[in-house]
Amino acid sequence: MTGFVLASASPARRQVLRAAGVDPFVRISDVDEDAVAAALPDGTSPEGVVVALAAAKAESVAAALISEHADVTADCVVVGCDSMLLVDGELQGKPLTVEVARARWAAMAGRSAELLTGHCVLRLRDGQIVKVAHDCGGTTVHFGKPEPEELDAYLATGEPLRVAGAFTLDGRGGWFVDGLSGDPSSVIGIGLPLLRRLLGDVGVSIAQLWVGGAQLGSDPAS
Repeated sequence: MTGFVLASASPARRQVLRAAGVDPFVRISDVDEDAVAAALPDGTSPEGVVVALAAAKAESVAAALISEHADVTADCVVVGCDSMLLVDGELQGKPLTVEVARARWAAMAGRSAELLTGHCVLRLRDGQIVKVAHDCGGTTVHFGKPEPEELDAYLATGEPLRVAGAFTLDGRGGWFVDGLSGDPSSVIGIGLPLLRRLLGDVGVSIAQLWVGGAQLGSDPAS
């Protein structure tokens, strides 16, 4: 049976997969995202940045699994993702502080921006990476205008500090999203239509994962 490894700490990504019939083995990467982005060549496109970050996460987790979990890497896929919001040509990751999140909402309220999610899929067989597929999905998010007291309350929850673009679609931030043009699952952090295509590119069908992908469980070290 082909196993499915999610190289991400995101509970939202995990929930999207579980709702879609796959309970992934979760292993969190130790990638320094800022260092990876800083090492990219000048002029790398926004799409190239998020794909490179997704690939770095997947490769880091695959390397760790190959040395520690021969049972998993006998036959599995490792999936890495990275999301950022593109506003006025600038990529925005997690704001981390209330001040930064407030400034970002001031810039995007009542406007539209593109949520980019890079995906990387590694196919492992017998402890070796045998196939690689990667791509980026983009979905346009149409933001509403929260009232000042609503924004204050939202920021106080801490939710927008920990997510790309300072909002969620599947949490409290969903109250302030007027609409989407594109794939909703990609906004949550892992685009199912794109991922299905990439899995096909490395020779894995969704039917295989529905049958066997939920059998690995979670890495207790994660």
